[in-house]
Amino acid sequence: ILIPTYKTMRKYLLLTIVLVSGFCFSQNLKKEILQITKDKNGTVAVSVLDFGNDKSVHINGNKKLPMLSVFKFHIGLAVLNEVDQGKLNLDQKILIKKSDLLENTWSPIRERFPEGNIEMPLGLLIKYTVAESDNNGCDILLRLIGGTETVQKFINSKGIRNFTIKVNEEQMHQGFEFMYLNTTTANSANQLLKDFRDKKIVSKTSTDFLMTTMLETSTGKNKIVAQLPESVPVAHKTGSSGKNEKGLTIAENDIGIVTLPGGKSYALSIFVSDSMESAETNTKIIADISKIVFDYFSKK
Repeated sequence: ILIPTYKTMRKYLLLTIVLVSGFCFSQNLKKEILQITKDKNGTVAVSVLDFGNDKSVHINGNKKLPMLSVFKFHIGLAVLNEVDQGKLNLDQKILIKKSDLLENTWSPIRERFPEGNIEMPLGLLIKYTVAESDNNGCDILLRLIGGTETVQKFINSKGIRNFTIKVNEEQMHQGFEFMYLNTTTANSANQLLKDFRDKKIVSKTSTDFLMTTMLETSTGKNKIVAQLPESVPVAHKTGSSGKNEKGLTIAENDIGIVTLPGGKSYALSIFVSDSMESAETNTKIIADISKIVFDYFSKK
């Protein structure tokens, strides 16, 4: 009969403590998130992925919900794949005509260049589209690479599932029903964020470029980043539908990578869908959850 040594017993005891502690932390985190989402008139999906051990905590994490502008992250990756393949170049000039700058849509490009007919470097066009969530810039990029089908096929080819990209921004603005056609699960969004960070989607150069771009995101200051210290880097992409005539918010979203002092990082994807709550409540749900997750990782 083999009798375990003291060192072996101690090793197994420490491992058990770590596993039990991790389980308790995860359960407590889930309970705290549920406290925020309970009694809310809408659907909230949350996925938290610890890059250190690939452990995840999720609520409605496998539920497909509308992405809105979150899909610009997927589009940015698909465009950068074309750059990696030598089909495009970040320095090449893209002609933006006045007819490309549709009215009645969010477009910092149109605000700054209302007459259009300018040439813009592809890299800057990507930054407008991702960091400032420009809808016209988004559709110009989609036309450049062959449409939404190109994005769907490319991201699928990287092993990412449970998302669908069918329509561009112009189509989504034709009616609220079209906003439901581009979907993802929170778990799928987190897997894409992790693989992106691990440089499994595009090259290191393209990864660094898009990561920097997402760190410069100017939208959604009342979402994931709202209650976090300004010194904490957050590379994120937001999405928002606004309200329809019945006061329904189809989507209020934010996904991102949060890096703590010391280098520990995690992915966080939050989707608020079909909500009858106020705009302030919807964004506060995201901000409150983000703060709880940040505190959890800071203490862990």
